[in-house]
Amino acid sequence: MELPEEIFGIEPNDHVIYLAVKQYLAAQRQGTHKVKTRLEVKGSSKKLHRQKGTGGSRKGNLRNPLYKGGGTIFGPKPRDYDFKLNRKVKDLAKMSALTHKAKGNAIMVVEDLLPEAPKTKQFTEALKSWKLDGKKVLYVLPLNDENDNLFLSIRNIPKVEGALLADMNTYDIVNADVLLLSETAAKMFADDAVEEKA
Repeated sequence: MELPEEIFGIEPNDHVIYLAVKQYLAAQRQGTHKVKTRLEVKGSSKKLHRQKGTGGSRKGNLRNPLYKGGGTIFGPKPRDYDFKLNRKVKDLAKMSALTHKAKGNAIMVVEDLLPEAPKTKQFTEALKSWKLDGKKVLYVLPLNDENDNLFLSIRNIPKVEGALLADMNTYDIVNADVLLLSETAAKMFADDAVEEKA
């Protein structure tokens, strides 16, 4: 089955791939890190000694950052690490990553699997027949509600991830050794390319 050149054969842009992966990983960070400043730590607010005349340095109180148990200077505060990327940049990054996979012969198109019940063993045997056991595999599924059993079959297999076509992102593509496309998903790629031409 031929994959559309408009998606899998563009001139890849490595910098936008970097930006998309960076944005995805940044969005995964919780950013809940927090340390206490001198205003928040416990301790007396009494001035330790007079300002001048002791021969020592001026110290304020026990919550001074110079003392053990004092506040932290310029420590981390809760923050959001996510940043905005334009939709066209994300789309270009995804197509660039797909092009790299296509050039590296790391894309396989297989017949749709629709198991009647969740069976991890069946999918494991299928991976062996495709000579993909032990590799990082991203199995891309079409947009329908018939994939529940397949997702349940996949989720316990190490190094294998399942993703719907609409949910697939640049990081998932870059992180996988092999991109496994179901036949329906591959056809949807081809249909998207035809629509873009029109």
